[in-house]
Amino acid sequence: MEELITGTLEKLFEGTVWAEGPLWVPESQTVRWSDIPNNRILEFTPASGATREYATGVEYTNGRTLDHDGSVVQCSHGRRRMERDHDGVVTGLVDSFGGRRLNSPNDVVVAGDGTVWFTDPPYGIMPGTVEGHEGQQEYGGCYVFRFDPVSEELTPVITDLVHPNGLAFSPDESLLYVADTAGPARGVPFRISAYAVEDGGCGEGRTFVQLEDDAVSDGFRVDVEGRVWTSAGSSVRVYSPDGGLLAAVDVPERVSNLCFGGPDGSDLYITATTSLYRLPTSTQDAARRG
Repeated sequence: MEELITGTLEKLFEGTVWAEGPLWVPESQTVRWSDIPNNRILEFTPASGATREYATGVEYTNGRTLDHDGSVVQCSHGRRRMERDHDGVVTGLVDSFGGRRLNSPNDVVVAGDGTVWFTDPPYGIMPGTVEGHEGQQEYGGCYVFRFDPVSEELTPVITDLVHPNGLAFSPDESLLYVADTAGPARGVPFRISAYAVEDGGCGEGRTFVQLEDDAVSDGFRVDVEGRVWTSAGSSVRVYSPDGGLLAAVDVPERVSNLCFGGPDGSDLYITATTSLYRLPTSTQDAARRG
């Protein structure tokens, strides 16, 4: 079997409260990620080893992805919207469904046709939150949405998950993987579900993998061979397209999310509570752009 992990885990930065939403930005050759409770966005430059504050007072951004034009599409807990960052200029994409505000968009992917797919759990509006502003769930659920930036149509594509969180397409975009992080406390196991993508929507879902009670799958990526690289408590795990466990790497902290990046796209960057880590691999992201 191909050796998936080709080096050792390396800590690159320490100093966040809850690190989330990593993205490799090809134009700047940096990793961009959020320190959500500190309401800031950070950037790490591998060439220099330096980390800087990219922006502050950002209204609790979370997940982000690269659009076809190189701009960054990101989730805002504080503004309860999807938004676009183009060279530091941030504009809104969508913030309501049926005249009611979204909850707190959490993670996002852009499909090959340019549509924006995102999850909308309540973590940024829950009582006592430090990741947004307390508020109400106005449309009565926590959905996965598809937004068409051309027609500006927002369509719910998955409505049967409790707290949809991380998401990613299979390499051919025939499947959408979505994590449910509601957990046993709400009567739902930590799991990743797989949904067939049909006519711009999703068919019935199935459980792809179910994790232990302390191994929440928060964020993940799919590589070029269709393998799922996911956070799993204080570890990163790799699952085959049929759900078999291929590899696991322990991390000293609880892992939130990860992304592929680096000069050839094979470095795995991992956000884990207070830190950013790097893990060399032999593969790349299925959705690699730039």
